[in-house]
Amino acid sequence: MFRCRLTRMLRIAFHRWMSLLCPAVMLVISLQTTNAMAGGETYKKVLPSTVWIITANGEDQTSTGTGVFIDADKKLVLTNAHVVGDSRTAVVFFPEKKNGETMVKRKQYLDSVLKLAQPGRIVAVDRKRDLALIELAEVPERAEAIAMAETSVTTGESVDLIGNPGGSDVLWVYTSGTVRSIYQKKFKSDHGEHDFRVVETQTPIKPGDSGGPVVNQAGELIAIAQSFSPSQNLVSYCVDVQEIKAFVKSPWKAAPLGTKVVLKNAEVDFELHSTGHYEVKQKLSSGTTQSVFVAKDTEYFQRADVRKVWSLVSVSSDEPSAELMMRLMRQNSATKIGGWVVEKNGAGEFLILYVAKLDATAPDEAVAASIDYVARIAGAMSKQLKSKTPEETKTESSTQTLASWLAK
Repeated sequence: MFRCRLTRMLRIAFHRWMSLLCPAVMLVISLQTTNAMAGGETYKKVLPSTVWIITANGEDQTSTGTGVFIDADKKLVLTNAHVVGDSRTAVVFFPEKKNGETMVKRKQYLDSVLKLAQPGRIVAVDRKRDLALIELAEVPERAEAIAMAETSVTTGESVDLIGNPGGSDVLWVYTSGTVRSIYQKKFKSDHGEHDFRVVETQTPIKPGDSGGPVVNQAGELIAIAQSFSPSQNLVSYCVDVQEIKAFVKSPWKAAPLGTKVVLKNAEVDFELHSTGHYEVKQKLSSGTTQSVFVAKDTEYFQRADVRKVWSLVSVSSDEPSAELMMRLMRQNSATKIGGWVVEKNGAGEFLILYVAKLDATAPDEAVAASIDYVARIAGAMSKQLKSKTPEETKTESSTQTLASWLAK
């Protein structure tokens, strides 16, 4: 009797619980349907503003990414700085329709480059924010500049993203997610050092999605995709719209050309060294040859770009004497560019190098002149260390030595 009565009570409770749950279940289903419909409408609205970008660096290596059309009057496309790298030009594709449907196959666009591609010129780069601007000569009539949100998105809001993941055969891929947090983030990546206001989302960003528009439910730009967390699944980082607005309004600065391109333009003969840097065997007036190296990558701090040029003078297991160190320091105050550096390698050996750092956006001729200058300084020191006895070295004035080097 007790079991029967208990069973009947459980049944009554269950039916009452279900009667309360059913409206909630219906509400969840309704919300899911509404969100799906909203996502579809957002995709249609943002797609005409989304582009696929192809660039090539100084090593003729191509890379692809995503971008967003932000200014119809100036014909500007926004993307990540790491998408364009050190390129000065880019190929840009807008979505194309065929028989009323969007063409999504990557191959369809590559097979019709001359017809569908828009040539672009990289006019501004900010590697701190990881942002870049591409200026187009023409844009198709179907292109629509995206509207930027007035304010940043808030934590918990739903966002949508369109990108072009490199591992997929299709383009214009839609993804939705939720904002996890918004904060200032300073970090290093494979593309350099960054410091910007991050919109952290629970969105599966993939390589190739970089630069893609991240929008709110109104289809307004609130960020662009930048990277994803290597340690946390579905955690992605995006550049906030406030950073984007500040970048667009700031004075524009082009990215420096790749080292290989600069050396070719300067008509400098070079070889690719095993380290990946470029070696120039510079002939001196004495008839000897001094190897000078130019770094493959540029260094930068905020918006200052630097190109490094150096030459190795000596390698020794013995620590440089105090007299030699003082001599190098005195000469550093007199040299026009660069200075002496003493480093210790992994084998415990002491290296003496002459290092010059110049503006990476300087003309090609400036790079060629810097190579010649570094070769002369390093060559003269190399000759002095080999031909002079310690006693002779001490008696020679560092100023006189430097003057004789530069007079040649």
